[in-house]
Amino acid sequence: MSLLEINKLSLSIHGTPILQDVSLRVEPGEVVAVTGESGSGKSMTALAIMQLLPDGSETRGEVILDGDDVTRLSEARMCALRGDRVGMVFQEPMTALNPVQTIGAQVAETVHLHRPDMDATARTADVLARVGLEGISPRRYPHELSGGQRQRVVIAIAIACGPKLLIADEPTTALDVTTQAQILDLLVDLAREDGMGLLMITHDLAVVAQMAQRITVMQHGRVVEAGETVALLNAPQHPYTKALFAASAHQATLPDPVENAPLLRVRNVIRDYTLPRTGLFTDPGSFRAVDLVSFDIPRGGRVGLVGESGCGKSTLTRAILGLEPVQSGDILLDGMPVYSHGTPNLDVRRKMQVVFQDPYGSFNPRHRVARLITEPFHLLQRPPADRDARIAEALQAVGLSPDDAQKYPHQFSGGQRQRLAIARALIIRPELIVFDEAVSALDVSVRAQILDLIAELCREYDLTYLFISHDLSVVRSITDRVLVMQNGKIVEQGATEDVFNNPQHPYTQTLIDAAPVLPRTGTA
Repeated sequence: MSLLEINKLSLSIHGTPILQDVSLRVEPGEVVAVTGESGSGKSMTALAIMQLLPDGSETRGEVILDGDDVTRLSEARMCALRGDRVGMVFQEPMTALNPVQTIGAQVAETVHLHRPDMDATARTADVLARVGLEGISPRRYPHELSGGQRQRVVIAIAIACGPKLLIADEPTTALDVTTQAQILDLLVDLAREDGMGLLMITHDLAVVAQMAQRITVMQHGRVVEAGETVALLNAPQHPYTKALFAASAHQATLPDPVENAPLLRVRNVIRDYTLPRTGLFTDPGSFRAVDLVSFDIPRGGRVGLVGESGCGKSTLTRAILGLEPVQSGDILLDGMPVYSHGTPNLDVRRKMQVVFQDPYGSFNPRHRVARLITEPFHLLQRPPADRDARIAEALQAVGLSPDDAQKYPHQFSGGQRQRLAIARALIIRPELIVFDEAVSALDVSVRAQILDLIAELCREYDLTYLFISHDLSVVRSITDRVLVMQNGKIVEQGATEDVFNNPQHPYTQTLIDAAPVLPRTGTA
């Protein structure tokens, strides 16, 4: 019998069908990937296995885990099973961890609950070391760790009692490429060493193409295709699977670059932060987040900025946008300083706009679209006389309807909300746009649409932008030049294809090697 066997599972919530006749299995020591777009039913399948479904849920079919049909177990039995025979790794570790408890206490809690006869302190130290945190004190709190370290803590909690099945729900979406590669390798090693089944849920086929033995593709709550990874990659049968493969490898077509004068000049920029005192009579130390950074972005240029978390990308971006002063160096937009004598130059800052990673988080949910995308005009205190026409033009430019101006953000999908964020950035026709991880949280098909939209806007509006992302395939698709940042320094820069095809710095090579790549097939 399989470790996990789902047979014709159907789920409805308050009468609305969510899953329909879903079937899949996981063997001991096997890695099985479940992939599909948002709303396909991947996460609800995982929650059905854990029996963590919302109120109003009704299920039919079987979910047999290690011989027990969990759909028939009481909540008390499920509480004993969760964390013991099955563990789960969630997408966002900061929300999965308790911010007021140390990481050691959170790992030990699982041991206390399910293995009361075990030495919880020793087991916690052993598990933290096993996930690569042997040098991290268990007395530290989640906010004191990096994103990758927090995800390792979540994995440590999930495997503390040696579960037979581990469910990983989008565990690497918000991580940079090197950390993502480390987390994926860790999960595969744990499954191999412990004979543990691993159910990997992701919207990106490239993430699991080289780690999963079998792949299950879901759409609209159904399994549309399933099979061994090699066979599925080489000969996908269902049109939806083929569309996912095509979207994963999608390359936007940018207009040819034009040699223009620099619009943005960054020269020898240094940004230091003061560290807390380590003793009563010691001087505070300092941390250099940006170290002598210099580069140009020409008018009409499309430049990418890549690097691991903590490399200084965000600090540099805030300095460029005039949101944070620098200790030394110059940042000029069209010849004008962004900062003058330690004070932001508002006339210059108004010529730049930002598209954030999470558009829903950057919108006021109580305002209609018309108010949201004209927010820059309100901040400038000079709404144009042709306001309605400008709204309609901006919405049409990003592929939406002028009628959408009277809707609220919650009435749109994630991809549509990102289009609204781009419309808000475009409406005042800025000199420079900063895309800050603007597509990292999107499904592969929606991501392809947004990249094509940006390429089309480049043709229509001659956009100048700085594109920040940890996804190297996206940066390669949407930029002409790329900057590689490590430990506050630009270690390599040049034409995008030159840097990707012939990297000169070892760190650049490390980033490229770590990036997940979907194998090319004749049909995908």
